[in-house]
Amino acid sequence: MAWFTCVKRKVAGLNALLCVGKRENSHFLRHLNRNVSVKTLGTLRTAQVSFINLNFPKQESYTAAHAMETKDAAVEEDSCDTDSTVRTNCGKRKNEETDEAAKRDSRKKHKKKCVKQLRPGERHVPPPQKRNTGVSFSREHFEETSYYFEGGLRKVYPYYFDFTTYCKGRWVGKTLLEVFKSEFRAESLDYYNKAVKEGRIKLNETPVDDLNLILKNNDFMRNTVHRHEPPVTGRPLEVLVDDGEVVVVDKPASLPVHPCGRYRHNTVIFILGKEKGLSGLHTVHRLDRLTSGVLLFARTLEVSKKLDAMVRERQLEKEYVCRVEGEFPEGEVVCEEPILVVSFRVGLCRVDPKGKESRTVFQRLSYNGHSSVVRCLPLTGRTHQIRVHLQFLGFPILNDPIYGSSAWGPNRAKGGLVGMSDEELLEALIEEHRSKESLHLLDLPDEEVSGKQLAKKEYSDGAQEHNDQINAPESSGVACDDNSCKLTQEEVKAEGSQELHKSTSAAETEGEINGDEASRTAKSNTFIRDNLCGECKIVRPDPMEKDLIMYLHALRYKGPDFEYSTQMPDWAKEDWLQD
Repeated sequence: MAWFTCVKRKVAGLNALLCVGKRENSHFLRHLNRNVSVKTLGTLRTAQVSFINLNFPKQESYTAAHAMETKDAAVEEDSCDTDSTVRTNCGKRKNEETDEAAKRDSRKKHKKKCVKQLRPGERHVPPPQKRNTGVSFSREHFEETSYYFEGGLRKVYPYYFDFTTYCKGRWVGKTLLEVFKSEFRAESLDYYNKAVKEGRIKLNETPVDDLNLILKNNDFMRNTVHRHEPPVTGRPLEVLVDDGEVVVVDKPASLPVHPCGRYRHNTVIFILGKEKGLSGLHTVHRLDRLTSGVLLFARTLEVSKKLDAMVRERQLEKEYVCRVEGEFPEGEVVCEEPILVVSFRVGLCRVDPKGKESRTVFQRLSYNGHSSVVRCLPLTGRTHQIRVHLQFLGFPILNDPIYGSSAWGPNRAKGGLVGMSDEELLEALIEEHRSKESLHLLDLPDEEVSGKQLAKKEYSDGAQEHNDQINAPESSGVACDDNSCKLTQEEVKAEGSQELHKSTSAAETEGEINGDEASRTAKSNTFIRDNLCGECKIVRPDPMEKDLIMYLHALRYKGPDFEYSTQMPDWAKEDWLQD
């Protein structure tokens, strides 16, 4: 019969019991984290041994220990039942529980002692909160404001909105005044001073009372603005397919796919959520704001990953149709010129040997004596690929505000001949649209076209979040709730005979013309005016059709086991003539 000995040994201030046994000339080791009396297997005799130095061979018999595991467990259980004065709950000693509690208390006290003591006048910055990995929109976002239809356009009632961001590394050590002056130039410093007085600028959720406050790392900034959105076409957003896995829509021209820049509610994502009850969609691909046609969304993350894999492996076929200036050659035309991005800010590209490999196949469908309808098959997926290749061939798309611009020179970069640097080209393009008062067609940052620079700037930095609408500050003279926004009597009197109200009957009339969506979404029938908002003081003419459409349409989207398509647009008919 094997005899077992329990040895208590103190190592580096920790208690461990080493149970040593000998079985068929093999040694094995057991660790028990407590003082116990251990019975031998053969008798009830208790051996009490303390502080004995033992030298064990490095290679211990794991097999023997494993073989005895069942018996040891039985011994341990028996010991728990009979030696209750030493153990509690068969797993922890009373003195060990006391030690653990003491350690926890010690750690708490240590943390309290480690809290940094702020010097007089020093500002505490709370640690950053966990950020969302993506942007998701829900009913509370969709109800920030509502639509109304006027003159064939979809319009958004102005609303109050919070733009938020954490302090950038380049801002640390600078004052709020310096940051606003250097990076958010859309508004004057006078505006920001007034916004501070009205409590619209907050730092770490505390209203700022002095723009000379120095920014620190992890500072959380919140700017409340009165937001205006440009109008878009009033044509309905048609859902072609909704089978539980994908949602396919026929996107009208002028609508961005998702919130960006000055657009939020006038986007495909928000219209689907507000009018169709479709939310949580995953974007599979995108179309330019001025491009119309087939747009595909995935219902679930699993489907989204599957479609993304198809895109990477080039298993998806995309077919476009466009109308170009002049008589396009008959037969198949292939363009394989590499494309280089000149400006991410504008989305400006050009043909350049240093660019990425690109390939597009073109075929003329018709010619009406002035312009041609061309079928386009992009075999690669570069930014503005079809537009850049058609410009290179000398046949820019009609109404293309970038690649059809005269800023490229008399030949408009036909054959890749530009004759100026990228910086000069970008400046010439901006200047041309500035002179025509059409900078909005370039989707430039807000300092170029007026509006809230904080909004646009933070989108470009990738740090902008979408937060809930808040009520207007009391000092602004207006107040908003979920259902309507009304002017105070003082403002109504001050405006005199100006048209401040959109009547309910007018909204209902537009609803009869444009469909049920108009009457369902035109909940607010009052135009909000804000005393700090520069856009409220400007009367902008409604855009014309040529400002809302580029003659490029995504006709078909085809995969290994699916195909989605739309009807040919009216402007693709052979006898169509531009007004």
